[in-house]
Amino acid sequence: MPASERRAREKDLRQQRIITAARQLAEAEGWDAVTTRRLADAIEYTQPVLYGHFQNKDAIIQAVAVQGFAELTAAMRAARRQARAPQAALLALARAYLTFAQTNPALYEAMFALADLPFARRERPAPLSEGFAELAQALAPFTGEQDLETFTEVAWSALHGLAALTGSGRLRPGRDRQRLTLLIRQLAGGD
Repeated sequence: MPASERRAREKDLRQQRIITAARQLAEAEGWDAVTTRRLADAIEYTQPVLYGHFQNKDAIIQAVAVQGFAELTAAMRAARRQARAPQAALLALARAYLTFAQTNPALYEAMFALADLPFARRERPAPLSEGFAELAQALAPFTGEQDLETFTEVAWSALHGLAALTGSGRLRPGRDRQRLTLLIRQLAGGD
């Protein structure tokens, strides 16, 4: 292997170690605990090495968030593909989305509250487009004459609202299944 390829691979591995350490620290202690000093200690590199990969903490959070979207997309895709009927696929995808948000609260926070990601612009990272497309594919059978992108934005907003309000304890406990069933019925055009 040429030296340039080896160096590039080593750089990618260091960058991934930084992202993983930031995510683990945030899940354990919250994003306020994530500092370049603590990250440098966690991965046993100096702070200048961190700055060689990321300009600042915000850039690290953005990298964590983009990786989170790739993981969320994979979870939604796997759930959707296991279902046979369109409504069952939509329900499975929605459950995967909400489970992801619940089991990865700091990551979800990075994805939707902390990272400055260009969701509605052409230059957005590929994992954002892929996640949106996955949701759109599950919703396509139910759009009728409606614009699929707008319908997907509304459905995504509803899922995000459920995830955020449930995660912050603002919805009545024990009603998660009822809320999700009602949402899917509404999106699928049911009563």
